Amino acid sequence: MPTLRALECLVAVLDAGSITEAAARVHLSQPALSHQIGALERELGTPVLERLPRGVRPTATGRAILADARAALAAAERVVRTGRAVAGGGEGTLRIACAESMTAGLLAPVLRSWHRYRPGVLITLTETTSADALVAALEAGEADVAVGPRPSRWTGAAEVVGREEIVVALAADHPLATRAAVPMADLAGVPVVHYHPDNGLGSWLDEEAARRGTVLGAVMRTKQAATAAQLATAGLGVALVPTTALTRTFAGALRRLKPVLHRDVVTFTATPSDSLVRRFSSDVRHRGITVPGVLLDKLSSATR
Repeated sequence: MPTLRALECLVAVLDAGSITEAAARVHLSQPALSHQIGALERELGTPVLERLPRGVRPTATGRAILADARAALAAAERVVRTGRAVAGGGEGTLRIACAESMTAGLLAPVLRSWHRYRPGVLITLTETTSADALVAALEAGEADVAVGPRPSRWTGAAEVVGREEIVVALAADHPLATRAAVPMADLAGVPVVHYHPDNGLGSWLDEEAARRGTVLGAVMRTKQAATAAQLATAGLGVALVPTTALTRTFAGALRRLKPVLHRDVVTFTATPSDSLVRRFSSDVRHRGITVPGVLLDKLSSATR
């Protein structure tokens, strides 16, 4: 297959009409340029140039391949421009998989910034309800980077974004709302708005409750943490909810567990050297886990 360098030399010769001038244009010696043209002619099995006493001109083959040679060089230039633009964070496609509870609180500000300052980057977002689903998306090549709780079966690159707190969401008039904090043991026998088996948060909470000698009694189950919090606010029970799933407008009461329960939030990827992935992961880590002040007020209101 002809090399791009050989095609570049052919185009330069035909544009210049001279081996000498063409060699200067492509920064080669005349023998080196002639070697490239010779290699192209051997590849094609026919001459592409007719040598004249003064200058050169294309053969029928040379004329026939000239347009495609120019197109190949233009395509190669586009490859370089696009690659450099992507490496600089200005273009490309980035596929993100995220735990659904973290989209609004953690990712939304980062996505807003990328939309504003990197409009040439097309971002697609897939939300999942478990860390295992995030891993599956990466392993299937359906996502470039994942954001969520630390997965148990991931052995690749992962970086900690921060730690999110698991809190008790409940109606303002619930008896437990008078407490400053709620021991997990005190949830025994209390109706809990729990999570569907597809949501990995449910099994993790069951394990944490078991470690503390408690079994959570599910009054109903949902796949989404934000929904669990709203149902608890409506009086269906209490819900154990990550702070990342709560918004400033959350209307119910919030109480900390005693002792406080946290879990790591990480970004992880199968391609840590990819420039867009590195930039996005860095921005997510810089953003970190934050809790709106209004939610912090709700967490401390029982002590006032």
